[in-house]
Amino acid sequence: MPFPEQRPRRLRRTAALRELARETRLVSADLIDALFVVEGSGVREPIAAMPGVFRLSVDQLGDEAKRIADLGLGGVILFGIPAHKDALGTGAYDADGVVQRAIRAMKKATPELLVIADVCLCEYTDHGHCGVWDGQSVHNDETLPLLARTAVAAAEAGADVVAPSDMMDGRVRAIRSALDAAQLEDTVILSYAAKYASAFYGPFREAAESAPQSGDRRGYQMDPGNAREALAEIETDLAEGADLVMVKPALPCLDVVRAARERITAPLLAYQVSGEYSMLQAAIERGWLESPRAIDESLLAIRRAGADRIVSYFAKDFARRHRG
Repeated sequence: MPFPEQRPRRLRRTAALRELARETRLVSADLIDALFVVEGSGVREPIAAMPGVFRLSVDQLGDEAKRIADLGLGGVILFGIPAHKDALGTGAYDADGVVQRAIRAMKKATPELLVIADVCLCEYTDHGHCGVWDGQSVHNDETLPLLARTAVAAAEAGADVVAPSDMMDGRVRAIRSALDAAQLEDTVILSYAAKYASAFYGPFREAAESAPQSGDRRGYQMDPGNAREALAEIETDLAEGADLVMVKPALPCLDVVRAARERITAPLLAYQVSGEYSMLQAAIERGWLESPRAIDESLLAIRRAGADRIVSYFAKDFARRHRG
């Protein structure tokens, strides 16, 4: 009906009416926290490029796991920063590596907490690339066994989910085969299926000490101009055995999140990456954006686009403010 019979503003008049008419909702369980784990003891080191985010040593993670669980968050994803790096990233698949010990510590403290292990070599290699590097390019097929070993090591340590983020072709099939061969067939694979070569990863690379020493990652991460390719990558990874898929970054790729949601039935995640977080924090600190509304709106937009879960450095902040 035309105006004046049709008045959409009726449902915007009060907070109760707006709540009644709200189409998309976001709760703490929809969010997954991300942690950076380092060697040492008693370490809680601020990350300059990511205000409010810290590097934590393994002995800090029991209490951190309890905090995350008490806040009702949907889980945590772990990134490790080893004391020693080498050309083949051996720390990534060391049974006593920093992430493997972190997983055990968190699971001991809070067995019910969902723990996701990022599976990549970039934090562990001295050249900073995500696989076997010859000085010019990453060798795809030579990298696959190392990724598979990394996934098995994380699963044996107790990770509920392993999350390959390297963007090598065939990595999901290699990881699924290795997990099944190790009798870890119940371990879930979350594939970073559509991961773009984005300018928004800078603060993460400072936090994880994982910037490439030469070259860049555009030879294996996706071109930001491509959307159809993202859908093809997602479908390929699901066919290879992925249980969950992720789009990264989130806010610059809301169209991809929406297109994927309309195309697939599998659970879909999106990663609100470090650059998104730091950009918002910088604007908030300068008074250019209103907190917490800008934070909540950014997360709600990702959820509205179709993401079932969101990895975000704002997860704990959101959960503290929205405790029931």
